[in-house]
Amino acid sequence: MSRKLFGTDGVRGKANQYPMTADMALKIGAAAGRYFRNDGSNGHRVVIGKDTRLSGYMFENALTAGLTSTGMNVLLFGPIPTPAVGMLTTSMRADVGIMISASHNPHHDNGIKFFGPDGFKLSDVAEAEIEELVFNEITPAKAENIGRAKRIDDGRFRYAERIKSTLPAGRHLTGLKVVVDCANGAAYRVAPEVLWELGAEVIQIGTTPNGKNINDNCGSTSTRTASEAIVAHGADVGICLDGDADRIMIIDENGNVADGDQLMALMATQWAAEDRLRGGALVATVMSNLGLERYLEGQGLRLERTAVGDRYVVERMRQGGFNLGGEQSGHIVMTDYATTGDGLLAGLQFLSAMVQTGKRASELAKTFETVPQMLKNVRYAAGSDPLNAATVKAAISDAEGRLEGKGRLLIRKSGTEPLVRVMAECEDPHLLEQVVDAIVAEVQAAA
Repeated sequence: MSRKLFGTDGVRGKANQYPMTADMALKIGAAAGRYFRNDGSNGHRVVIGKDTRLSGYMFENALTAGLTSTGMNVLLFGPIPTPAVGMLTTSMRADVGIMISASHNPHHDNGIKFFGPDGFKLSDVAEAEIEELVFNEITPAKAENIGRAKRIDDGRFRYAERIKSTLPAGRHLTGLKVVVDCANGAAYRVAPEVLWELGAEVIQIGTTPNGKNINDNCGSTSTRTASEAIVAHGADVGICLDGDADRIMIIDENGNVADGDQLMALMATQWAAEDRLRGGALVATVMSNLGLERYLEGQGLRLERTAVGDRYVVERMRQGGFNLGGEQSGHIVMTDYATTGDGLLAGLQFLSAMVQTGKRASELAKTFETVPQMLKNVRYAAGSDPLNAATVKAAISDAEGRLEGKGRLLIRKSGTEPLVRVMAECEDPHLLEQVVDAIVAEVQAAA
């Protein structure tokens, strides 16, 4: 069946507009409850976390109502990072975990992400079955079998201890001055606490959420403030997280930004040298830079590419037995430690490398030379499909011909927003700009 609700990362949209309404959240909760409480017993439980968006209160209550109506017991953790939900789902022996977040999107958006009992995001098949239940009659539990809800206050402390345990015994961050930008999001308390507890001198940015300032000129998608703070304070390094803290950007002591590709290249090289990189490969998406692929080949390693979305990275990692993967956007997945992308965990790995090697951030943050890459987004009207327009297809075909042997082209729809993403890579910056702008113009005309 065609998917009406779920995209590449759960259900997402503007709060109080379909599908992100309180009524739909209640139905999604009830459908998930019916799907996971399939034996009629009252021993089933669900973990719910959220970021700091104002609409999170509404969706938390609506999901709780739907879940308890079908007999699920709900454990509410409040604002915690997305990876903490994956961890707590397993440690609390829950049947399902739910994160209420729209990740790096503005505050007016929100989303619902699901984790299975193993802490990994649900498969497409499971999401499709839940979606089918949403649009059919859901049988509620009998009155005596309605579920209970309980608020758990120490979720971030449990997560913090798990994160700190990933550093080698005895290693600390004393002597490092670290700027941490939490995007006024889910990690606004736990990230500074973890860094301070490990000995770092911490300069905080984006740690005063008000429900509407999440990702607003801060975080991994807007690093300027953090870059300026690093230079102003003479800091050694910066860690920029997104709204739900499953992404990271590293900033060196000069204020320069290193994306997920550079961080993955560093980790793959180190892990391979320590004989820790399973399968001799790194898993990344089609968006990762061609320079990363060439660098890994030069190291005798492979790049396994997947569709865009950290869930597809994780699926490939599990299928092939790989333990390192991620996205250029900053999702870094280390299955030795976590079941999903974890920005704070990845940041600690980078800081640990600084301590271990004695090198500055700038020496570690640029592992390979990137191939010039350009990405432009074009918003389109709901219900339209500009990629089916003959003019757009012709522009794409022409671009492919011009780039043949010189670079690559990737055109796709976003799985979380009504955007067409036009990305190209080419050693010739002038040609790169020409082909991208030509396609963007035709997409805009058809949108």
